Amino acid sequence: MLILVFLTKIKYVAQSTSISFSETGYFTKTICDYLDQKETIRQFYDNFSDLKGFEKQIESRSRFNDQLDRKSLVEVIKSQYKNLDTSLKTQKNIESLISENTFTVTTGHQLNLFTGPLYFLYKIISTINLTLQLKKEFPTYNFVPIYWMATEDHDFEEIQYFNFKGNEICWRKDTSGAVGRLDNSGLQDVYDEFEKLLGKGKNAQEIKELFQNTYLNHNNLATATQYLANELFGVNGLVVLDADEKGLKKCFIPQIKDELLHQSCHKEVSNTIKELEKNYKIQVNPREINLFYLDHNLRERIILENGIYKINNTEITFSEKEILKEVDTNPEKFSPNVLMRPLYQEVILPNLCYIGGGGELAYWLELKNYFNSLKISYPILLLRNSALLFTRKQGEKMKKLGISKKEIFQKQTALLNHKVKDISEINIDFSEQRKQLKNMFQDLKELSNRTDRSFLGAVKAQEKKQINGIDKLEKRLLKAQKRKLADIVERITILQNELFPNYSLQERNSNFSEFYSEHGSRINDILFKSLQPLNQQFDLIEI
Repeated sequence: MLILVFLTKIKYVAQSTSISFSETGYFTKTICDYLDQKETIRQFYDNFSDLKGFEKQIESRSRFNDQLDRKSLVEVIKSQYKNLDTSLKTQKNIESLISENTFTVTTGHQLNLFTGPLYFLYKIISTINLTLQLKKEFPTYNFVPIYWMATEDHDFEEIQYFNFKGNEICWRKDTSGAVGRLDNSGLQDVYDEFEKLLGKGKNAQEIKELFQNTYLNHNNLATATQYLANELFGVNGLVVLDADEKGLKKCFIPQIKDELLHQSCHKEVSNTIKELEKNYKIQVNPREINLFYLDHNLRERIILENGIYKINNTEITFSEKEILKEVDTNPEKFSPNVLMRPLYQEVILPNLCYIGGGGELAYWLELKNYFNSLKISYPILLLRNSALLFTRKQGEKMKKLGISKKEIFQKQTALLNHKVKDISEINIDFSEQRKQLKNMFQDLKELSNRTDRSFLGAVKAQEKKQINGIDKLEKRLLKAQKRKLADIVERITILQNELFPNYSLQERNSNFSEFYSEHGSRINDILFKSLQPLNQQFDLIEI
């Protein structure tokens, strides 16, 4: 195993602060209301993501133990690990899954090239750290961190690249079918491009070796991603699972048949959406049948028309009897879509909690009644850790520019306007002038009411014209002050662009290699120390 691993033994204490997710301005009303446990969202989940909720969830989940095929789960995972250098912690975690006292905490993610954006790491570290915390709180149970690889996904465009210091490193390839089955041809060219950008040095060399061993020494994307996650987090006991397996799909046969015959997902989720959309934006809408047909380079929707099951964009068709026989014979050919994948996960795992991003939790909130209708345990939903990483130098710049940790999250135009007004020697706020104008025109409106009401239209038109004029003058003065304070404006702009690449959250753009190449394994210690999943705050971490 390479030196580049994510250790939990802390050698460096990072300076870390936090703000609420709502204060960042980057999280939806759905997620903010969930974190605040608002009454408008309470009916869409069971136990909340705090220690009291986990105590209840353990008791609730234990009642579903007899539904699990733990033996098949362990056999499949052992088979998938047979060619991996497996840590003692991971081996112990895999073996423990046979016991009814063992539960899992799961996160899922696409097979992004070289982990993709930073939040891939945050998801897994959140998962590992939560299992450690739960073990302290409930010592009589075992808790296993699971990374569920989205091997059956088919959105190659979303995973084919990662960003490194402003450069997009892209894997260009014609593809079809499930991404986990893609061969790794073409990744030598990606490595050659990446290698030039990395430069030299010990950290750069470790990253190069990790990329080579991951993608150039494995045949397909699924085995490569499993290797990568194991290299990064195997020492912490992470168990990586590829659910694109016949042995696991056999356990899901009853739910596959239910979807084909009764379309329970569509019915239950549609009813939930009617209630959910009264207050929140809907993340995913169900299809009539929420399954794909999977075979070699094919992953296409199953469509029911006039009693015949058709595979979209193909000539393949089945009668009801034929497709049920196909499920029994080849369950691995049936692939759940985004709304059924959570059900599949909870059917085959002794799971307590799913850790995901805001978008993921939003569609999980559509599923509680669907799970209940099929008598499947519904897990706790936990928003993954989020963080902004900044150097000591960048922190000092923020202080010198008078920018608070909360203010740095403002949209750039709003931030610049705010700071220029703050430091300007003249008053750029014309609120008082607007107030005086409105008072004057209010007097004119009252006068017109006492004399000629036809005069009122002219008064209102003049008021609008004058207020618009004040607005334009304020904007021109602000623009002039920006030119006068161009040096400060430029420094703020550069700093915020460094911390928010492409005007978005750092964690949604930057790749871990960018930070590892600069800071080495110290970054690993910092993240494990700083990211505490039950805090439910957005972390700002000095590295």
